[in-house]
This record gives sequence, C-alpha cells and structure tokens, in this order.
Amino acid sequence: MADVHALKKLDLNLLKVFESLYVEQNMTRTADALHITPSAVSHSIKRLRECLGDPLFQRSNNRMLPTPACQRMAPLIIDNLTRLRQIMQHWGEFQPLTSEHHFRIGMHYALEPSILPALTERLALLAPKVTFSSVRVDRITLTRDLGAGHIDLALDVALPIKSPVLHQKLIDDEFCVLVRKNHPLGESLTKDAYFNAEHIGVSNRSSGASVEDLLFQQQGLSRKVVIRCQNYYSAKGMVACSNHLLTVPRRIAEHLKQDDVQLVSLPVNIADISTHLYWHKNTEQDSALSWLRALFDGIFIN
Repeated sequence: MADVHALKKLDLNLLKVFESLYVEQNMTRTADALHITPSAVSHSIKRLRECLGDPLFQRSNNRMLPTPACQRMAPLIIDNLTRLRQIMQHWGEFQPLTSEHHFRIGMHYALEPSILPALTERLALLAPKVTFSSVRVDRITLTRDLGAGHIDLALDVALPIKSPVLHQKLIDDEFCVLVRKNHPLGESLTKDAYFNAEHIGVSNRSSGASVEDLLFQQQGLSRKVVIRCQNYYSAKGMVACSNHLLTVPRRIAEHLKQDDVQLVSLPVNIADISTHLYWHKNTEQDSALSWLRALFDGIFIN
C-alpha cells in the first residue's frame, strides 16, 4: 500500500527515472539516457518502491519487467508527465524559429493527404524544430480531450458544439464522384443515372447515414449504397474494379485520383461540406496555439 505521507513529499525526479526505466527496461540504458549512474537509478527506484508499496520492476535476465500494478499505472503516469512538459513548453512567448514544441492535432485520416504535406512544408520553413502528431478525432470526447490538453487543436466537419470549445470555418468543399476509368457513365452522369447506380459509402461509424446521404434526404432523395466501408482508400480500390460510384469531397478526391479512376461532377446540387478548426477557450490566448491556428488559415487559403 502506498505511503500517503511519503507521497506528499514525493520528489518528482523519481517519476522521471521511473518513466525511463519503464521504457528502457534496463538499468544501464536508463542511466545513460538520464546521464546518471546505474546506482542512482537503483536508489531512485528503491525510494519510489517504498512510497508506493510495490516492487514496481522485477529482474528477468538483463531486463527490468514491470509488475502488474506498474503495468497498469505507468501509462497514466507517463501521460501526465508528458502533459506537464507540454504545459511548461507553453510558458512564455512562442518563438517559432527556435521552439522545440510538439503539437498534437486531432484530424480525420482522410484529411491528412491534403493537410499534412502543406503543414510539414510550412513548419520546415517557419519553425524547423517544431514537431507534431496527427491523431484520431473522437467527437464524443472532443470537448474533454481539448480541455485536458490531450489534443491541442482538431480539424473536422461542422459539429453541433458549444463553449468551452471554440471553432472557425476553414473552407467549404464540394462533393464530386469517383468512378473507374472507362466507366459507361463517366462522360454522361445524369441525376437519374446517379440515383439508379450502386454506390459505396464511407463512414467510420457502424450505422447511420453518411453526410452526403443526410443532404440527399433533405431533398427527398436516396441512393442505393451496396457497400459500406471505413476508408476512402479502400473504397477507391473497389471503385477501380467495379461499376460502383463513390461520392467524396473534392479535396480528398484529388488525392485519390490515379490512372485507374476519374472524377466527374455530382449531377445534383447539395450543400458543400465544411472543414472547421476546433480549440478550447482556455488556449485562446496561448501564443503557440494562436500561431498554429494562423498557420492552418494559410494552408487552406492557399
């Protein structure tokens, strides 16, 4: 059992040693990574063991393997240490040219091809030491993830969301249709032909209408979706070897277009799909995130 009184006086440097040993699973490599002696590593882990009332690690040959309790708690501890470092990085004015800041950006995978290359190019020029991770957006926990700092910003379609999450529209994108090369409807896709055809739908949800189907329903229209998958790239592969149609935002379609498929205009007018940028109001004045939001503005404008 953990020593409550000892925990109140816990030296946070012990957690840094704990984190490194959990990752390295070796005393010597941990000592090298932290630029201390193996003896100092051993002493730190001993102190932490006494505080927490658990062996934490057990020696197996040359490896230090975590105990079940350590295995359960270590990811939480490491995640909070990471967040603490990120908070400290926000301290003071953000200097793009010298900052080593790491951004975590929530983004649907389908947006990555049209966003990440441009983002990487601008960072290389304006903030060469800055790094980033693109991670999955969970719409259910978006407010909590932004508030807890698990992600710094998010890009997604227009969502019914309110304060404390703020947002701005970055761009509107029209829908188009992806068909195989030499498709019989490739040169003459009419509204009737479109709704008589068989379609591939893309959604990462297990059920429910896609965005474009919701827009069709508003006009009393419906199409026949015979295949539903989670990935536009998988859908594109199926389109290339069938007569199925794939309706997709044009920015995404441009990155799917290859020799075996072609783009044609959607023969019915529906609303464009919007991409929005989301952030938590607590970070509104943060200089690093303000800079990043402006950077995304430039990516979509250009």
